[in-house]
Amino acid sequence: MHVWLLFEIDFPTMDSNSSSGGPRARDLVMNHIHICLRFIELLVQMFRVLASRRRRVERTYELGYDKHRQIIHNLIYKSDETCYKMLRMRRKPFEKLRDMLFEHGKLRDKRCVLVDEQLAITLHILGHNIRNRVISTWFQRSGETVSKVFRRTIRALIRLHRMLLKHPVPIGPNENDLRWSYFQGCLDAIDGTHIPIIVRNNQKARFRCRKGFPTMNVMCACTPSKLITYILPGWEGSAADGRILRDALSRRNGLKVPNDNYYLVDAGYSNCQGFLAPFRGQRYHLSEWASGNHPKTNTEEVFNMRHAKARNIIETCFGELKQRWAVLRSPCFYDVKMTTLIIIATAVLHNFLTMEEPDDLLDTVVVEGQELGAEDDASNEPPEVISQVGQTDAWTAFRNNLAMDMWDSYH
Repeated sequence: MHVWLLFEIDFPTMDSNSSSGGPRARDLVMNHIHICLRFIELLVQMFRVLASRRRRVERTYELGYDKHRQIIHNLIYKSDETCYKMLRMRRKPFEKLRDMLFEHGKLRDKRCVLVDEQLAITLHILGHNIRNRVISTWFQRSGETVSKVFRRTIRALIRLHRMLLKHPVPIGPNENDLRWSYFQGCLDAIDGTHIPIIVRNNQKARFRCRKGFPTMNVMCACTPSKLITYILPGWEGSAADGRILRDALSRRNGLKVPNDNYYLVDAGYSNCQGFLAPFRGQRYHLSEWASGNHPKTNTEEVFNMRHAKARNIIETCFGELKQRWAVLRSPCFYDVKMTTLIIIATAVLHNFLTMEEPDDLLDTVVVEGQELGAEDDASNEPPEVISQVGQTDAWTAFRNNLAMDMWDSYH
């Protein structure tokens, strides 16, 4: 604070006939001296107030630290039940994730907020889709602190993708899972899901899905063990799945499909080399095979039934993601770019919890359009990959032969 006081003391001219200048001159001099002393007294009082206010702030921080640590203790370290309800994971995985963010995610303690509190704030927002003002009241932090902590932790989570997003492994001839034993050479299952978002009025037409509200179309690849290997958020809800797939293949570090392998896709994609789709015009969804209504007519129904049983793993993965993280179920309070980062961070968290708690039962960087997948090993020569999406007679014959083999084994 800068205080400037500009004044001028006009001493009267002494009369040559008077040695003291008279009573009027003395009164003026004394008045100006009194003003100067009063000004000095005000400055001293101001500096005392500033010094006491500074000591009060430091003392409040010292007393508030213990209070905040008590909040974190009751929220995380008191019991697994409380930790799971508030942060959607138990204490042991939380402590391991905290250490990973510190060592590999470059997340550091700040003057007022430690790493575990930063992670707790972020997980609480992701798990319950709560506004910053509510979180600031719960954790006794300012809204600015909550916003900075959340964005910093989201980027730290994304830095863990090299550790948590793995390369897909093709299905081998000795596969024990009957759902996947028919699809030798298959890598993963691919599908898209719509995430509700909030956009500006001039962007609603682009992001509006077929249900009439703005969404983000997210393409994802998932292994039989429900581990995400590739995710591409950022596309508008009005974009077709086939268009997003072509974009993923055309990217420099995009989706890689070796010529000898393929992915399982639904009827929204074309049946072409590297992507095995079901037969159209036949029953496909698992609900249509309920109550013992087994296929008895032709090979295409048998193929569709077994294709749906295997590809259903991606639907299960989407269900667990949205059930655990409420920020994916309803529009969050962030822009499109930040929503893209949030989706990638939840995918990383999903893989972490799937590996750390495989038997967990739920309660019944980056710009818009960035993809995230396992990186190639520089020591191995990359195989020839598929770069275009197009139907071929050879791939149609491959699906027909596979359907005939399934029909023979079915009878």
